[in-house]
Amino acid sequence: MEFHDRILKCSECGTEFVFTAGEQMFFAEKGFRNEPKRCKGCKAKRAQNPGPSVSGSNNSRIETRTTCSQCGKETTVPFKPTQGRPVYCRECFQQRRAAGAVTRSY
Repeated sequence: MEFHDRILKCSECGTEFVFTAGEQMFFAEKGFRNEPKRCKGCKAKRAQNPGPSVSGSNNSRIETRTTCSQCGKETTVPFKPTQGRPVYCRECFQQRRAAGAVTRSY
């Protein structure tokens, strides 16, 4: 297949940019089906400041203050607890994990 330079319009800033024949060949070799949506400047800016991913989540961690279901100590956990399920502080969680590993080895 023969490739020719094509002019595309950036979805972010609206400027036109060239999708070169070499880039098209690379996309074809890699099996990419979609052509680029952003110019190189907008693509670089987006890479520097990544926002939420496609799934809607971002890389920041959720910290929730709660009380340990075993010892009653106030703690933070890296998730949003589900109602009706026990939540443990780090120490109690590690104790329960160690106890579970011992009982499973028999």
